[in-house]
Amino acid sequence: MQREPLYDVLGLGVLAVDELLYVEHYPPPDTKTPVLHCERQAGGLTGTALVAAARLGAKCAYAGMMGHDPLSQFVAETFRRERVDLTHVVWRDDAQPVHSFIIVDMSAHTRNIFFLRGAKTGAAPDAPAPEVIQSTRVLFADHHGLPGMVRAVRIAAQAGIPVVADLERPGGEGFEELLRLTDHLIVSREFAEQFAPGLSVAEALGCIRAHPQQTVVVTCGAEGCWYVGEGIDEPVHQPAYSVPVVDTTGCGDVFHGAYSAALARGLSLPERIKVASATSAIKAMHYGGQAGIPTWEAVCAFIASREGTS
Repeated sequence: MQREPLYDVLGLGVLAVDELLYVEHYPPPDTKTPVLHCERQAGGLTGTALVAAARLGAKCAYAGMMGHDPLSQFVAETFRRERVDLTHVVWRDDAQPVHSFIIVDMSAHTRNIFFLRGAKTGAAPDAPAPEVIQSTRVLFADHHGLPGMVRAVRIAAQAGIPVVADLERPGGEGFEELLRLTDHLIVSREFAEQFAPGLSVAEALGCIRAHPQQTVVVTCGAEGCWYVGEGIDEPVHQPAYSVPVVDTTGCGDVFHGAYSAALARGLSLPERIKVASATSAIKAMHYGGQAGIPTWEAVCAFIASREGTS
């Protein structure tokens, strides 16, 4: 008799600590600019995706590398507060989250990210144990700690566990295998332009898609997203929900986490896209990458209020 999975979403990828500085306008060189608001939040592709999935009611765990430094402890405290399980974390003295400094232009609703990455981050090369990976409904992957990530994705593929991946850029040893073994690939417009230069987003979907069974989503910010998969072979456009934007930091990561949570719930592809789009839209109305992530009930109410509109 097959046991019920311990987790809905298991993540192994990159974590970050974000120092957010909000200014009226991003400054030109050699000028002084007053900071209107500042705060620190946990972040990272996988870190924010897991928090988003957990807020939406998914049982989540992180099993990548973390250190013993203050930044790691800040992320760990955030995970514990959000009820993300840390039982399978690989604790290492040479591991540390990415430290990011994000300048948010509150007039243009844009951001510039400056980051420090000197220590190890992401998936460990030989952990967690296969049975941990096999204990989840969805494995969430990114391109950090690539050898360990490819190992984990292989184990998930052999066990029939769907893999959702957030890949920022093509390239690196093992990347092609990671791309091929990913069941649900969600990438940005920038990735699509690098992967298939000169093509429109809709045209790029077919180039990115590694095989007919793969779902591919390309997110385009305020222009919504395009997707194919699960019997939908012609590109479909999902418009973005129109909201008063405060900060787009983390919107893409939130989209990934919400998609993963919806997949773990068994929703159809169009339903998953709608949930992910709504969750990231709600987040965009709040400061930071994680503070504004809504609950499942809030997302459902938002979608219901917007049915027939975008």
